[in-house]
Amino acid sequence: MQTIDDIADCRYCSQVSKLSGEDPIGSAQKIDCWLIVEIPQPWPTSMFTDHPVIAQIIPLIKKLVFRKGIMVRPVAIAPDRDYSTPGFTRILYYQRPAREFAEYTKEEYIVPEQQAPAVAIALLNRLFGQTKALTPFTSYRQQTTDSHRENSHREILVCTHTQVDLACGRFGTPLYRQLRKQYGQPDQSLRVWQTTHFGGHQFAPTLIDLPTGQFWGHLEPEALPQLIERTGDPQQMKLFYRGWAGVGRFEQIAEREAWMKAGWDWFTYPRTVRVTRKGLTGLKQLLFPLLRHVPIRLLQLWLDRWTADASWIEAKAVYRASPDQNLRQGCYRIKIEEKSAITSATSSATKPDGKIALKSVKQYRCVAIEHELA
Repeated sequence: MQTIDDIADCRYCSQVSKLSGEDPIGSAQKIDCWLIVEIPQPWPTSMFTDHPVIAQIIPLIKKLVFRKGIMVRPVAIAPDRDYSTPGFTRILYYQRPAREFAEYTKEEYIVPEQQAPAVAIALLNRLFGQTKALTPFTSYRQQTTDSHRENSHREILVCTHTQVDLACGRFGTPLYRQLRKQYGQPDQSLRVWQTTHFGGHQFAPTLIDLPTGQFWGHLEPEALPQLIERTGDPQQMKLFYRGWAGVGRFEQIAEREAWMKAGWDWFTYPRTVRVTRKGLTGLKQLLFPLLRHVPIRLLQLWLDRWTADASWIEAKAVYRASPDQNLRQGCYRIKIEEKSAITSATSSATKPDGKIALKSVKQYRCVAIEHELA
């Protein structure tokens, strides 16, 4: 059995997390829009302030978050010898189409390198209501709409950003190479990319699956066929699932339980998950039922963080099945409870003595789930 001393001797935070039995669920970010740009490696930590593209879009992203409550996630991907075009930059943009959805709506642009900052800025300015911001760049847009599905790729983003945390390079790079070789060949409808940090390096190797928006972590090579092909018993993938980017932390925990019951088709259902009750005390217990109904994005973001210490949660996962399936619509009512905390780490060792900083992390489990058909 592993002891605290054994864990503290680990060099990588993902080793600590895995040895401790940390469940990665609920660690995905809730994302409204993704802005993914090809940027050549290396990726120093200073790139987030010094790179000509990133330095221009970060202030806009902050305005969108703090003024409108729109969560935009910027990610850099490394140009690929088979996918990329010399002298041009690919920009992938995904946006939540509705509150209830199964896939983000995708736009793809391949633009001359010098035009990349302008296109990225135009995409973000559109969220401020500047509907004609992209008009000068329409000729660079690729055909990836529903009417051209044969030209639309599933994108697998694997974090290999060693400069942010050593675990992502140590464990993410081999996984990326395996996925790229086995599933990401140019004649396939799936592309595999190396990416910059997107959070959760304690769950390395970690990846994002778009356009559906699942985060995965603690991945093992034998889990990849199931992840890519979406077949087999979902229970075998449960502890690799970090959560769905369409909802927040507690909703992700509940959403996983619905997936366990519904199977892989769950990822194709337009759906949403909302917390209906939380186990809170004091002022939080009084205010949460009132504030959760206020339709202000920033308030809801703050409320989620303020009540993140809930001891139990009741949630409702509402879905609509596709027309060719017998089940039309329904919901899962799910109750989650806190269980004992575990010891984990959020960053790998960087000091000469190799010691790693440990922390206590709450864990949750499902204690009840009911299915209702509408």
